[in-house]
Amino acid sequence: MEEIRILTNDPSFRAWGWAVLDAKGKVLDWGCIKTEPEQKKRRIRKGDDTVRRTSEINKQLIGVIQDWDVKLILSELPHGSQNASAAVMIGIVTGIIQTLSDSFQLPVEWFSEDDAKKCALGKRSVSKGEMVEAMKKLYDFHWPNIGYMDEAIADALAIHNVAKHQSSILKMMEKL
Repeated sequence: MEEIRILTNDPSFRAWGWAVLDAKGKVLDWGCIKTEPEQKKRRIRKGDDTVRRTSEINKQLIGVIQDWDVKLILSELPHGSQNASAAVMIGIVTGIIQTLSDSFQLPVEWFSEDDAKKCALGKRSVSKGEMVEAMKKLYDFHWPNIGYMDEAIADALAIHNVAKHQSSILKMMEKL
């Protein structure tokens, strides 16, 4: 029987955390896609730089999906923003996930950051450090031990953790 692989995500334009897990919850691969604004350095328009960064994220995630033959995508559903620029980024990262789902004909399930925090630690007010420590207890693999990477990967794994409790698709996959 073919092994089922799941891609879980903490979508962000600056540091996109992701992990690939098997149906039993074992971490097979992980990463953090970091992009920085470079419009001034590259002497290009801000919009063109946004497209460049979007393309970098797309290419890396497409490679992960293809390399691991992913069958399900889990993702945090970004919400709220401090300004118009942040709102644009939320739209882009949400669009990336949904487009990958549509293009590869993969189911996608969305979960809130608050639900992930509540499921992991029983409260909605959780520091990045608390989440990293909680996920290190639940997921045993070689963590990078680089602050922003650990935080992004921990948030992606927190989405998998909440899915284990709330997703009927994931519960069904675990029984196969």
